[in-house]
Amino acid sequence: MANTLTDVIPILYEALDIVSRELVGIIPSVSRDSSADRAAVNETVNSFIVPAVALENITAGDLPADSGDTVLGNVTLTISKARAAPVRWTGEEQRGVRNSGQLNAIQRDRFVQSMRALTNEVEADLAGEYIRASRAYGTAGTTPFGTDLTEVAEIRKILADNGAPIDGNLHLAMDTSAGANLRGLTQVTDVNRAGSDDPLRRGALLDIHGFQLRESAGIKAHSAGSVTGTVTVTGANAIGSTAIGVTTASGASVSLAAGDVVTFGGSDKYVVAAAVTIGASTTGTITIAEPGLRVALAGSETVAAIASFRANMAFHRSAIHLVTRAPAMPDGGDAADDVMEITDPVSGLAFQVALYRQYRRVKYEIGLAWGVKAVKPAHMALLLG
Repeated sequence: MANTLTDVIPILYEALDIVSRELVGIIPSVSRDSSADRAAVNETVNSFIVPAVALENITAGDLPADSGDTVLGNVTLTISKARAAPVRWTGEEQRGVRNSGQLNAIQRDRFVQSMRALTNEVEADLAGEYIRASRAYGTAGTTPFGTDLTEVAEIRKILADNGAPIDGNLHLAMDTSAGANLRGLTQVTDVNRAGSDDPLRRGALLDIHGFQLRESAGIKAHSAGSVTGTVTVTGANAIGSTAIGVTTASGASVSLAAGDVVTFGGSDKYVVAAAVTIGASTTGTITIAEPGLRVALAGSETVAAIASFRANMAFHRSAIHLVTRAPAMPDGGDAADDVMEITDPVSGLAFQVALYRQYRRVKYEIGLAWGVKAVKPAHMALLLG
């Protein structure tokens, strides 16, 4: 029974027009990793990382230096979810709703909610990768852009110092509170200063300092861990170090999770890469994300944890990978009468729509399989709010 979904195609695309207005600022901003799109759910795929190259002196001789080997690093990526939103009708339900003249409208709204739920879950999963960022800027508990655009310049400095390409692929995903502050700045809304009336008339956020600005409903609120009592750095730590030894005094302790932000006696804010618990009067290690320390530590610097914050995300497109595909069908197909894919023109997500005819009822499934991973911490930073 071919093309049994033909009658609902207009309703599906009408639903997409509504879903496209959702705040999904991260999905269109990240990389799509096509190397993993054929992986099964929970199957591991390696994404290789080429390390920095060490320079050498040029020395004349019979042969060039016996050098140039590279040990490749890698991060793993999996398609971790295959999810579907069900929409089911019995014949009696359809007849009753059709008599009211609302069948198409209700059908559309059920598809809207299905695609909205899938889109928002993908967006939330991407926003959850904030825990892999390198460093942070801003004041925890204070919404950015209260007075000026300094935060954008400073977060750009972090990424530039980390070596992120400044090539038009920088993105800043923020919550609507930060977006509201931006729209309240005269340097954004004054046409003679912004160069456009889009922010003032239409509320559009123009690119600033090389960042494409996005608002996201998925931005996470991070509950901070704790560093209580006197905790100090143990011994010298060179620039680039990621494993920082610390010593706790009597009555002191450390309880940190990935995504917490710490300082080591200075203004640089580092994102913790792995959970750690250290009791009183002992030593341990706090692991921070690459590229590690920006300033060498001599030892005895005081360790402090930043309070809870909203994790607005600044990143280069290459920092975060998103893999999506249609949920897998068995060879020869399953019991579906028809299957098609529709693509959201804003988020770029392609949903699979499957129709299953049952005994005196019909069921639609709107499905998607996906996986997310931040693969380049150096190309990510947090703007605290």
